[in-house]
Amino acid sequence: MQWQKLYENRERLFWTLHTAGWGGFAIVYYIGSFLHDMRSIWLFVIVLNAYSGWLLTIPLRYIFRWARQQNVWRMLLTVFGSAYLTALAWAVVKNINYWEIYKHGYRPDEWYMYFQNTINSLIMVVCWSGLYFGIKNFQMLQKEKQNALKASTMAHQAHLKMLRYQLNPHFLFNTLNAISTLVLMKENKTAEAMVSRLSDFLRYSLDKDPIKKVPLQQEIQALDLYLQIEKVRFDERLSVTWDVQESVKQGLVPSLILQPLIENAIKYAISKMAAGGQISIVAKSFGKDLLLEVADNGPGADIEKGQLHRNNGVGLPNIQERLQSLYGDNFSFTIAHNQPTGVKVSIRIPFEVNEDANQH
Repeated sequence: MQWQKLYENRERLFWTLHTAGWGGFAIVYYIGSFLHDMRSIWLFVIVLNAYSGWLLTIPLRYIFRWARQQNVWRMLLTVFGSAYLTALAWAVVKNINYWEIYKHGYRPDEWYMYFQNTINSLIMVVCWSGLYFGIKNFQMLQKEKQNALKASTMAHQAHLKMLRYQLNPHFLFNTLNAISTLVLMKENKTAEAMVSRLSDFLRYSLDKDPIKKVPLQQEIQALDLYLQIEKVRFDERLSVTWDVQESVKQGLVPSLILQPLIENAIKYAISKMAAGGQISIVAKSFGKDLLLEVADNGPGADIEKGQLHRNNGVGLPNIQERLQSLYGDNFSFTIAHNQPTGVKVSIRIPFEVNEDANQH
């Protein structure tokens, strides 16, 4: 966590690495001096050389920052030119430190001798420059990667929201028509109850974050509201049976993942029957997974290789896309003939429980 904070603070990161780098140079330089049996005053010279290198390379940071904004040739000319001038200045400082301190005020015979060992200094400055550009390019790549990941996540979330809100508007239209009919028939109490349930169901569908999962218990309550509305429309033509294990009620599921399945069962099975329509909803554990099933006793459908062939259907593809987005390949979605008649849709997803709920 401390390194992450340091990495995110570019200013602090530069000074930390800059100081650590020159500190490392001083240590290596000092260890190398053991080969030459240098006097103890040499340690002071090394510290001065490291400090002067630390000081002289600071301006390179701002020069290189400007150079990165230029074209390639201008950038290369600026980088190598400034690196060479810095190395030249550092070589002069190191020679003065050596002669004035270690050699007790020695003066060279020729002025150009102050610039000797410039190549060694240039190698160090070039290494500093290479590390600077390497770290900057790494930071830039990491930032681009984070931006790409953020854009991908936002697109993924937008896709999930689109799928989640793609509820069949026929349900709303049919419900409003049923309420209108009840009002015309003076069945105001029934109409009022139906409006209340519709309001609660729509509030649930809009309030729940499409990205997050909800406990199965909440999902059951929302589906019960939905089915109570449909029961008003179909009366005795629709009956519902629930088979939900108590142990899975806190399991997390995508919100309204079963609603399109129930809507399909009502549209293609219950509405085709004069009486005796039945929908069965099952939720149980299956190893480390959660198994959800919605079955009807309708006339059945054309099923080939686990696929249901219907024109203009969006409910089933919608569910498959949502499951794929949320679980990758760790799910199953199968459609089969129900016995003795009808269609059964089964969903298997990992059994997950909200950790906060476990703590209470």
